[in-house]
Amino acid sequence: MPSLANHQSNDFTKLLLIGDAKSGKTGSLISLVEAGYKLRILDMDNLLDILKYMIYEKCPDKIDNVEFRTLRDKRKGTQQGSIIDGSPKAFVDAIKMLDRWKYKDADGTEIDLGVPANWGPDCILVLDSLSRFCDSAWDFADAMNVPGRSGEKDPRQTYGHAQDVVEQTLATVTSSSFETNVIVIAHVSYMEIGGYVDPNTGKMAGGTLKGFPQGIGAKLSPKIPQYFPNVVLYTNEGGKRTLRTNSTPLIDLANAKPFAMQKSYPIESGLAQFFAVLREPPKPKEAPKMVRRA
Repeated sequence: MPSLANHQSNDFTKLLLIGDAKSGKTGSLISLVEAGYKLRILDMDNLLDILKYMIYEKCPDKIDNVEFRTLRDKRKGTQQGSIIDGSPKAFVDAIKMLDRWKYKDADGTEIDLGVPANWGPDCILVLDSLSRFCDSAWDFADAMNVPGRSGEKDPRQTYGHAQDVVEQTLATVTSSSFETNVIVIAHVSYMEIGGYVDPNTGKMAGGTLKGFPQGIGAKLSPKIPQYFPNVVLYTNEGGKRTLRTNSTPLIDLANAKPFAMQKSYPIESGLAQFFAVLREPPKPKEAPKMVRRA
């Protein structure tokens, strides 16, 4: 019988980081870079500017420890509005990267960092953000949805397919076989749960307002936190941004060591402090000694 002392949480942290837009989520990754982690970022937002400049300011010698791949479908304007230019590829490319981090750079250089599931405890896979990842999944599912006899698509098929592929992805990266630290960054979506439809007004009533990670439709969002042992919230109160670890009346949070974790941390250093409570930080590697031969 396996001992709980040997559980995979000893080596790998799986974290869901949620917060409103511009609450400092992406920039706060700097503390993990300073702590010596190697970050591999699936960049669905194309908003890594702040992290780049913070690294150059605080630890420029570690800039090469952050690898990223920006994946956004090209769009074009039409009389019907903005549409994808060609076939949607961002979601498919993201899934391929999770299987093997391999691609050709803009200058034709081939980048191959191997299988993310084998990167080990000194690396962190970052999905930034889940919101745009869900958008790309919806576009992918909609392209796969074949119109019926009426010539129109059934939107329920698009939503169902998109929700399924996103949930399957979360199940993969949070599984014990995915031997790498994972941070999924998500925006907050507020919805009413546990209510009923008022027969007089036709509107929801008697429910409770709760905050969940922004997903695809109302079905997926409440299921997303179920895949993570650690869920933290970024708040901005009176101009002070903090990483919060204890639940609020609107949002349920969690962490694997509540007896050792502080209720909040400053976002400038919070992620590194949070990780340090859960596991040993990367150890600096000694430079190879020079061997002199006569």
